[in-house]
Amino acid sequence: MRKIIVQEFITLDGVMQAPGGPEEDISTGFKYGGWTAPYFREADDAAANFMAEWMRSTDILLGRKTYDIFAGYWPAHADIWPGINDVTKYCVSTTLDKSDWQNTIFLKSVEDIKKLKDSEGGDLKVHGSGNLVQTLLKHDLVDELVLQTFPITLGQGKKLFEDGAIAAAWTLMDSLVTPNGVIFASYKRAGEVKTGTVGE
Repeated sequence: MRKIIVQEFITLDGVMQAPGGPEEDISTGFKYGGWTAPYFREADDAAANFMAEWMRSTDILLGRKTYDIFAGYWPAHADIWPGINDVTKYCVSTTLDKSDWQNTIFLKSVEDIKKLKDSEGGDLKVHGSGNLVQTLLKHDLVDELVLQTFPITLGQGKKLFEDGAIAAAWTLMDSLVTPNGVIFASYKRAGEVKTGTVGE
């Protein structure tokens, strides 16, 4: 069975939309595209090492909109992300079924994702892909969350936990706080939510 690892940049108020640049995703009138850029200009060695693991080449699972962004950019910038053209890209879409980006496979449904997860192979990393992530969370298909939380609030934009998550417990595996306040944290799925009374 393959692990599905969701990796996201988020704000304190949970926004994940267009972290990389002003024109990345301007849907719904979003005007803060590129909100992570100032923090990366000040990245330290520890943050750089965390990012190197973040971008380690593995097969990736993407929603259609993020796939379109990736396919339009990364084939010509593989020097920044070594191996991105060689790994298998799984795109979940009901409308798209072909691409010029090498090693792309299209999935149509949650059942297709489940079959992929149950197959032999390495980890599957999800980047961006807000609608897909919410579907994965709703169907309890996420094994790990790797989040970079930035010390800003935007008050608008697409959010990681919009409305599709189920109640679930998570265990912190690794964490780092950078000098400029970005929190890197990795969590793994840890069963059901437990409740009780504080102090008893």
